[in-house]
Amino acid sequence: MVELRILHGTSQFQAADRLLRRIWNTRAGDDPPVAVDLMCALAHTGGYVAGAFLDGELVAAASGFLAEGASLHSHVVGVAAEAQGRGIGRAIKAHQRAWAAERGLNSISWTFDPLVRRNAFFNLARLGARAERYVPDFYGPMNDGINGGDVTDRLFAHWPVHPAPAPASPAFHPDRNGEAEVILDESGAPREPGGAAVLRCATPADAERLRREHPEEAARWRTAQRAALGGALADGYRITAFTRDGWYVLERAA
Repeated sequence: MVELRILHGTSQFQAADRLLRRIWNTRAGDDPPVAVDLMCALAHTGGYVAGAFLDGELVAAASGFLAEGASLHSHVVGVAAEAQGRGIGRAIKAHQRAWAAERGLNSISWTFDPLVRRNAFFNLARLGARAERYVPDFYGPMNDGINGGDVTDRLFAHWPVHPAPAPASPAFHPDRNGEAEVILDESGAPREPGGAAVLRCATPADAERLRREHPEEAARWRTAQRAALGGALADGYRITAFTRDGWYVLERAA
């Protein structure tokens, strides 16, 4: 059974630091995902630093800080590979929601890589978060085992605390009645938008593996998706669903 706890004290923060470094495959000399001194500062100033435990062992860690609009910004969440598939990501989000509600906060925000299909599906289809805007190179280059020096384009997600959002339907079929226009296809090739009311934008099957094994191809996907997805959001479309087979569905905002 998963147990979520608020972390306290330097030794627990050091354990979280070691875990996050392992998850991110942080090499010697690289910046850690969240430094121990930052976790200490967050914990002592009302921020969020928590861990998930399985049989007493720390298998996930999360940290966040208070943001404008009575919001918690969830900065980093990491789950050990051996603990994935156990519902820990969802348990952390539920813990964050309860923590935020106890403090009278209105929402939780975070960023995620729009190329990573499994994260997009979890955030948008499972949780029902809303991806509000596309931010190019949000953190600058990050030379860890996950980001691999790629530019850090991100979608900025917003998740209201009250009421609980309804998940975006992953069953939406973007070809219904032939109305959806493809702006980025499954090969990563952009298509000139024609102004349809419903758009769809593809993602690579495994962006993290693509970065490791074919970095030039990953960079091509990044550039194409930035133009297609980022351009559509800038033009007034909004993401309304993410399908099981890896497509963003966008509709023209009212």
